Amino acid sequence: MTAEQLSLLKEIMAYRFSVLEFNLYLNTHPRDRGALEKYNKYVKELRDLCFEYQKKYGPLTATFPSEFPWEYYSTPWPWQINYD
Repeated sequence: MTAEQLSLLKEIMAYRFSVLEFNLYLNTHPRDRGALEKYNKYVKELRDLCFEYQKKYGPLTATFPSEFPWEYYSTPWPWQINYD
């Protein structure tokens, strides 16, 4: 895994965490407009980052279309990645 690929993957993981946290917060504070705006901004950025990653390096999950041959198996599993 290249440094660029790892950096992009870490950024995706950070955005996924933030989106999940905003989601949980909004479950209990549905009328917080500022939080909802940030949530929507983070969701868009996450979607863009995931698209960029998948275009360059292959699918992140098995829920995306694959070129032939099946690509998902060829990406590293989380325990195969050195996050240092």
